[in-house]
Parts: sequence; C-alpha cells; structure tokens
Amino acid sequence: MASKLRFKVVDEAFKKRPVEVPTRSERPSEFFGKYVFNKQKMYQYLSPNAYHKMCEVIDEGAPFDITIADEVAEGMKRWAMDLGVTHYTHWFQPLTEGTAEKHDGFVEHDGKGGMVEQFEGKILVQQEPDASSFPNGGIRSTFEARGYSAWDPTSPVFVIGDTLMIPTIFIAYTGEALDYKVPLKKALYAVDRAATAVAQYFYPEVKKVVCNLGWEQEYFLVDESLYTARPDLVMTGRTLLGHDSAKNQQMDDHYFGSIPERVENFMRDIEIHALELGIPVKTRHNEVAPGQFELAPIFEEANLAVDHNMLMMAMMKRVARKHGFRCLLHEKPFKGINGSGKHCNWSLSTDTGVLLHAPGRTPLDTLRFVTFIVETLKAVYDHNGLLKASIMSATNAHRLGANEAPPAIISSFLGRTVSDLLDHVAASSEDESLSVSGKTKMRLDIPSIPEILIDNTDRNRTSPFAFTGNRFEFRAVGSEANCASAMLTLNTAVAEALTSFKQRVDAHIADGLALEKAILRVLREDINYVRPIRFDGNGYSDEWKEEAARRGLDCETSCPVVFDRYLDEASVRMFEGQHVMTRVELRARNEIKWETYTKKIQIESRVFGDLCMNHIIPVVTNYQSVLIDNVHKLKEIFPAEKADRISANNLRLIEQISEHETFIIEQVQKMIDERKRANRIADEREKAVAYHDHVAPLLETIRYHVDKLELVVDDELWPLPKYRELLFIR
Repeated sequence: MASKLRFKVVDEAFKKRPVEVPTRSERPSEFFGKYVFNKQKMYQYLSPNAYHKMCEVIDEGAPFDITIADEVAEGMKRWAMDLGVTHYTHWFQPLTEGTAEKHDGFVEHDGKGGMVEQFEGKILVQQEPDASSFPNGGIRSTFEARGYSAWDPTSPVFVIGDTLMIPTIFIAYTGEALDYKVPLKKALYAVDRAATAVAQYFYPEVKKVVCNLGWEQEYFLVDESLYTARPDLVMTGRTLLGHDSAKNQQMDDHYFGSIPERVENFMRDIEIHALELGIPVKTRHNEVAPGQFELAPIFEEANLAVDHNMLMMAMMKRVARKHGFRCLLHEKPFKGINGSGKHCNWSLSTDTGVLLHAPGRTPLDTLRFVTFIVETLKAVYDHNGLLKASIMSATNAHRLGANEAPPAIISSFLGRTVSDLLDHVAASSEDESLSVSGKTKMRLDIPSIPEILIDNTDRNRTSPFAFTGNRFEFRAVGSEANCASAMLTLNTAVAEALTSFKQRVDAHIADGLALEKAILRVLREDINYVRPIRFDGNGYSDEWKEEAARRGLDCETSCPVVFDRYLDEASVRMFEGQHVMTRVELRARNEIKWETYTKKIQIESRVFGDLCMNHIIPVVTNYQSVLIDNVHKLKEIFPAEKADRISANNLRLIEQISEHETFIIEQVQKMIDERKRANRIADEREKAVAYHDHVAPLLETIRYHVDKLELVVDDELWPLPKYRELLFIR
C-alpha cells in the first residue's frame, strides 16, 4: 500500500503544471515600490511640513515628531485604502527567526449606529502584543504579558493583500529588547557614530556613515506532493534519512546551468512581487546542488535590507506553493550535497563614498582604506568566537565545515594585493607614502575578445569573512537565519574597534604627533596584532584547523557551547559599552538559544523515531518475510544443494536486514532513553549540551543503517520519496 501511494505521489508531482505567471507590460522601474509608502507616496499624501519632517527622520536619523503622527497615519490610511486595504498590522521580528503580525481592521463606531474607517497616530506609533507568548529568556513571566511594538519610521510601511504592514520594534514592558531590530538599530547607530568620527580624520565634511548590506539568499525547491509525503521535511525542514542519489552534483552541471522552466516561472513571479514591495532583486541562478537556487538584491541600508530579507523569505514560501513547489530554507535539507547559506556582503559608506573602496588616487585615500580594513579585522579578531556564535544554530551546524561552506572557524581572506599593502604599512617608516593598485588588464590571444579587467583580490570560497573589493563577504550566515543576528554583532564589534582606534590616535596627537603619523603608528600596532585572523589558504583543510588552534582562534564546534561566547566578559563589555545590549538581555537571548537548540533536536529525534518504527521497520519486516517465504518455496521445489545455491543471495539479504533492523530498534530505544534523561535536566545550557552530546549523534548513527536498508529493500515497497525523486525538478 505504501509503495502505491509513494509512486502515485511521485507521478502526480511530475505531471503537475502550475498556472503560468502573468507577464507585466511595464518596465520594472515603473512598478518598483508600487505597494510601498515611500517618499513619492509621502509627497502625494502628506502636507509639505509632514513630508519634510519624515524625510529628516529617514535621511538624517532625526527624532520623530509625534505632533505629525495623526497626519502621517491618516495619509497612510488614505493611500492604503486606495489600494483596497482594510486592515493594518504591526510587523515585527521576535526571537523565533521568523516574523509576527496581528491584523486589525480600519473600523471604529461612528456613534450613530454605524462604522467609520479610522487609523490614528497613537495606533500607528505603538501597539501591545503579548510579550510572554514570545521567546523572552525569562524576562517576562507567563502572567506578565505586557510588551510593546513601536513603529520604525526608517523602514517604510508596505501593503500585502488587504493589509497595511507597519515595520516595528518589539520590547518588554520593562524595556528590554525582545526582537532583532532593536539591537540592530542600536548597533548601526554605534557604528555610525564611531565610523563618522574616524572618517573625519580624512574627510572633515563627512556627516554620517551608513552600513550597507547585500544578502544572497540560497534555497531549495521540491515538488509539493513529494514534500508532503516526507514527514521529516514537513516537521523539521530537512531529510532525516535518505541515501545518496547515484547522480547528484558530482558532474558540476547544475551551477549556473539553464534554469528549469517551472523554476523560472517561480522566479519571475517572486521578482514581480519583490519589486512591487521595493525589494531591488537583481540576480537569479542555479546553485551548485540539484534543486538549489539563489536570488540576490542590490545592496541597501542594513536595517532595510534585513527587513526585506525577512519579507522575501516569507514570500518565497508563499509563492512557491502557487507553482507546485515547497521552498526549503534549511541550511542542510539533503545529506551529501551542498547546503544553503545567506552570504552577507557588508560595507560602510558616507555621503562622500565607500570607506572600504580603494581607488589608490592619493596617499590619504589609501590611508583611509587601510584604516577601515585593519579596524574591521581587529573587530573580527577580538570577537571571532562571538561572531561564530552569531551565525551558529542547530540547523547551520550541519553546513559549517562540511567542505562546502566556510569552516566553523572565523578567519578573514584579503587577497595578495591587500595583504601585501598591510605588510608594507607595518614595515614602513612614518614618512613613507602609501598607494594601492586598482584593476589590471589581462589580454587573451583571441582578437574578438576584449581585455579583461582583473580585480586586485581573488575570491576564497572557504573563507568565512572575505574581502571582495569594496566590501567584506560574511559567508557563514545560515540561509534561514535572520541576518540581523550577524549584522548587529559585526557592527557592534567594528564600532568598538573604531572607538578604540580614535582614542589611541587622539592620545598620540595630544602628545604632539602629527595626524597622519599618529594614524600610521596605531595602524602598525593593529596590523601586527590582527595577523592571526588573516588566512588566505584552504579553510577546509585539517592543517588549517590545527594552525587556527595554534593561533588562538576559537575552534569550538559544539553549538550550545559556542553560544557561551555571548556571555564572555569581553562580549558583555562590548555590547554594554556600545549601548547595544545589556547583560540581562544577553543572558535572556542565550536562554532562548539553548532552549531553541534543545527543541529542534528533540523534534528531529521524535520524528526520526516515528519514521524508523512506524514507516521503515514494518516495510523492512514485510520485505524480509517475502524473502524468507521465497527461500522456503525454493527448498520445496529444488533439491537441497541447488536450492541452497539459488537462495544464497536471499539468505545474505535476510541476514543483512536482520542486523540493520536489530540495530535500529535497539538504538531508537537508546535515543528515547537519552532524550528522557536530558529532559530531566533543569538548566537550559546543560540540557542543550546533553542533547548535542548524547541525542544528536544517534540520529546519524541510526540513519546509516536506515540508508543501507534503502539500498536492499524492494524499491516498490520503500515508503518515502527518495533523493533521486526529490532533487531533480521535472
């Protein structure tokens, strides 16, 4: 029965044809931001006074003038109702890695027995979700429910369906942050303040520094019918069992290959939705693994980019179902092939240019470039364990260090040109001028091919934090993560490094040293100090793991233990010193991280046990009985010697199946016992460590035997869609 269901599911999935994506006659630039209350809409729906005050908030970071709240709310309501909107919601990012929203209608009593559409400034500015029902790490008790969501005017409101979506922060009644946006915005303010002060050494006219973020979102698509036939995918986001397909990514033919028609329809649809919501999507392509793809926008200001990424992930899941797919954002949904990341391209820019850009026109430009490169490296070196903690999770742990993604050791690749420049600065005298070369040319022996411009750095795909020309690419961030976690940690660390840099330079100037000489003196100290974090070699090699340990870099791989770095005194000092998070908030977030890790492994263990005992073992036993019956019948028909020879293969299979079956049954029970033992531990950290050390390893140990059974059991009987069916889109 199971086999018939499986093959029916597979057949339906292959035959399914989604509705064609409607094409748009307009150019993307003509419908970009259609459903966003951007400056163009503000100019149309607000008074000149309110419009200018909103621009000051958005462009200059000025405080929001509460006296214009009612007018702004009314303008938003009129714009939204012109689009058919009937509801509004405060859209926020709790510590669940997802988003949250509660919808209310634009309706109030008119005092005459009827209703009136109403949306006041006080409702726009603030709402009250239940703070005890979201992860809070003990900050709020169950009976202490009050918390607040507050509008973030720097991230524009937008419309989805019939609802006005208002981006907000989320805090407890007692003031602690219960989301990612609050500490992210504080970190962005900290790096703005610190970087502006340093940038003014070189360009006194600089008024503001903005953090830019360009994320690259990797994902898998699988047929929805196959997805629903895999309880592990439905419940955990990854396949807990499944043997390699004979063909997967070993031919290197999927990466940048021709996009399947069904997938291209999905991509076109999601791009239209994204552009209408002001998300500047630009790139789409096949990724390395079969069934894996990527999309990426143009870089944006980091706060807005994070909001757009969270919105995009939700849209991808929703739109995929229209096309007969399910979108998998788990970092490692399939064993044996590449997982998915979310490369975060990070940079700093002012109103005068990109601080990490190296034109090499003047020594002053080069000195500015070296300063911001070195102080970023110092931030990464000082807090390499903390940065790893910011991207670590139960899901991303499957991907890191798997010879496909950056290793679980944070280092930085600079490339030969930049490395040579830093070494030159470290060895130079204070009177020596600096320069860095730009792009060079490569001429090919093909007359019709133009000269190729060669960047002054190569790329190193094994580096977790690589310099790629005018930005650093933080490659270790997980595909389903809220990238605010990594961005708020990185920006806080950079702010601390730049603050320290300025203090030391100013001290030298106070002692009578000229500005440039003071800067060079501090840079020489820091270049030598950060040498351990610089690594341009193969991050996948065992030699690098040994070398990293000798350099004193954090080489811990246990996910719950890695989270300890948030509570190191250096981390607490950094977050509190830059006014981003308090010790109480950090401790609460760690409680949430440990609890989340435990729950994810617990769910995987329960699902896997159910699959083994209620799906695999009954099918295997049934197939074993068929083989045993066949052996008996052969012995009834043929002479003993001939029957033994003919049935020898079946006897070997029966023995193999028995060994695998016995092991699975025994180890599943052991896994249940280990889970029960861990559940009795009260301390969240110790419980998470117990799940990591004693429960999670059994998932892989048992899986080996289940996957071996998949190879020997009759394919027609196997109850679950296999990798060869899941990975290849037809």
